[in-house]
Amino acid sequence: MKHLSKTIGIFMAVVLVVAAGASLVVTYPNEYKLIRQFGEIVRVVDTPGISFKIPFVQTASSVPKELQIYDIPKSDVITKDKKSMIADAFVLWRISDPVLFTRHLNGQVAQAQSRISASVFSSMKSVISNMDQPEIIENRNGKLALDIRGNIGDSLDGYGIEVLAVETKSLDMPDDNKQAVYDRMISERNNIAASYTAQGNSSAQKIKNDTTKEVSVMKSGALADAEKIKAEGEAQYMQILSHAYNDTSKADFYNFVRSLDAAKTALKNGNNTLILDKDSPMAQIFYGY
Repeated sequence: MKHLSKTIGIFMAVVLVVAAGASLVVTYPNEYKLIRQFGEIVRVVDTPGISFKIPFVQTASSVPKELQIYDIPKSDVITKDKKSMIADAFVLWRISDPVLFTRHLNGQVAQAQSRISASVFSSMKSVISNMDQPEIIENRNGKLALDIRGNIGDSLDGYGIEVLAVETKSLDMPDDNKQAVYDRMISERNNIAASYTAQGNSSAQKIKNDTTKEVSVMKSGALADAEKIKAEGEAQYMQILSHAYNDTSKADFYNFVRSLDAAKTALKNGNNTLILDKDSPMAQIFYGY
């Protein structure tokens, strides 16, 4: 009898331990815990820690809570100017409503990725089809990604999914027409550069012409001033000579000085001989006539 009572006690203890273990729910920071009762979700545990459920009646399952990254398969898209491009992008997303996520997608991340891929591709196709190829290339690291994300809107909210960002890893031309596009872009940039060069040359020529004109005007003014000063000097010189020759006491001296200057001019370049007619004014000065 004592042995039977001991066995029953052990059995009850085991049952209590199993029941206690079955009632515990351990929730980690990177997950939601869904508590089901008869297949229906009755509670969501979104804070980490230990909670409880009714053992053997309620069950617990997990869906991820952390940020997810999904690499979308490469796809062909057509631009507004009818150019083919290959888009390679990835999506940052998370589960915003674990109940909706579980009801509509069975809590499967793979099904969520399929929905995301279809939605992002549709948005990307719509955005790119309204942009020319050069515009896409210029905006592929900024505005393009924002436009694609904005075009998705809240279309995935009904699945409990929130798309945080869509980033393009690459957006390139197919190999068969890549070189032709590059050549055309280079040609367009060369035309723009040539236009800037022509404008610069035109401005430079205008500045050069204006400067040449200003220099010519200044030079003409300077020459006119020089001629005027020269004429005034010659007039003063003639006036001084006139006064000197009118004064007998000074006339002989000026004749003497002018004769010396003339002789000095004639004796340049190694010429040491001065030949004068005896009747010349200079000879008369030297001979004291």
